[in-house]
Amino acid sequence: MDPELTDIATRGATALAGLMVTSAWERVKPRVAAMFGRRAESISEELDETQAELAAAPEDGRESAIQSAQGEWQPKLRRLLAGDPAMAAELQAILDEFAPKPPQQVVHETYNQTINNGTYSGTVIMAGKINNMNT
Repeated sequence: MDPELTDIATRGATALAGLMVTSAWERVKPRVAAMFGRRAESISEELDETQAELAAAPEDGRESAIQSAQGEWQPKLRRLLAGDPAMAAELQAILDEFAPKPPQQVVHETYNQTINNGTYSGTVIMAGKINNMNT
């Protein structure tokens, strides 16, 4: 399978698991289910089951439940994309719209410089953002 499709399936499964416990889920679920065509109804039921498991997970077991959901949906998405690579664009559109964006890294640097003769003392402060190029 194309590594790009594998990557989007993995990112899709990660995003799905995270979105299942947010208020956006009711808008995401029908779009994901529709990607599976004739199987949309059964996929919707499977998504509901996974979402219910995540919602019922105790706080200290939430991370494990999320990883389990990712492990469940990654191969399903991978098979979907292998059978219909055009679905990658739809999955990417869902990710672009709903998946959390990685935070921009903020860099602050401070330099102090002093000349012992007392003739010069200064501070330079630099600040900026580093955009994540993986989005």
